[in-house]
Amino acid sequence: MTGIPSTPTIERVTTRRLVAPLPRPWAADVTVNHVIVVEAQLSDGTVGHGFTWTPTVGASAVHAMLDDELVPRALGRPADPEALWMELWTLVHEAGGGGITTIALAGLDLALWDAHARSRGLAIADLLGRRRDAVPLYGSGINLHYSDDELAAQARRWVAAGYPAVKMKIGRPELDDDLRRIALVRSIIGPDRALRVDANQRWDLNAARTAAAALEPLGIDWLEEPLRADDTAGYRALAASTSIPIAAGENLHTVHRFRDLLDAGALQVAQPNVVRVGGITPFRAIAAEVVARGARLAPHLQPELSAQLALAMPEIEAVERVEEGALADTGVLAGPSPMTLDGAQSRPAARPEPGLGIRFLDDRTPQEQP
Repeated sequence: MTGIPSTPTIERVTTRRLVAPLPRPWAADVTVNHVIVVEAQLSDGTVGHGFTWTPTVGASAVHAMLDDELVPRALGRPADPEALWMELWTLVHEAGGGGITTIALAGLDLALWDAHARSRGLAIADLLGRRRDAVPLYGSGINLHYSDDELAAQARRWVAAGYPAVKMKIGRPELDDDLRRIALVRSIIGPDRALRVDANQRWDLNAARTAAAALEPLGIDWLEEPLRADDTAGYRALAASTSIPIAAGENLHTVHRFRDLLDAGALQVAQPNVVRVGGITPFRAIAAEVVARGARLAPHLQPELSAQLALAMPEIEAVERVEEGALADTGVLAGPSPMTLDGAQSRPAARPEPGLGIRFLDDRTPQEQP
């Protein structure tokens, strides 16, 4: 049939790595994030801008997976992110169903979605079908190593920002220490704000059961990653022994792993990370599975990106805002964030750019630039 334009093909893909210093270290050995910028040039002249990300481990491997495996297989293919994603994931699955493979895939997937939206002059939320004008944020802190005074000061900043819900880290060597710090935060935020706690996979099942029993009377909104993300049997057993909603997802990399925990009745709050699952394409599939099973959906990190998707996905209850942990906080963006990240709600920038609206500083020499 004439008159219908064909899908452009991928002509060229370039990648480069940036170091994004964290204004407030996440731990003594976590002082930077690593961003791999991906640019895809299409046969119709459109250039899509994407990225992938990892804090401390695996940046070189992710970069190599892109350059050595994904980019050569993507060149010449139609630039349809949804069709290409499964094809590429199938090809690299032998190197791992998730983790390095999906984190690398995200860079290309995001670049193709950006190009798809940019070619139509639409922001990504409008391309997907905007359903609301603002997205709730909740305050979050990577604060297990904070002193009590630092933790209290952060809690006061959460209150000042107006967050209706906040999250703190737990998992210190002594449970009594965690309980004392929870009481400190609760005394500052008051009884009406939701308080969430995140153990970052620090416990085995016995320790998690003991902690959950102690947390039961404290009105905890969710208990995040109490066990290793791989331990489906442990999550099933823990969920059966506590009334506290169990949250996980930042270390689940595929729709299959989310299904495992959902089907086990072990996941009440799903937290997919858009980058770690492989981009917008798999994120949307995971979100559909979560909603179909009646679980809550609250993405992990990347608020500049997650909040844009949430504009088109009202099933996302809130987006995590880690204090001084967004890309906009690290000084690597070439322009303003596409979403406001101050206060209890995130809204689009006054003049949103087409596509993702996320562009990075160019640290290349003129000779290296495309």
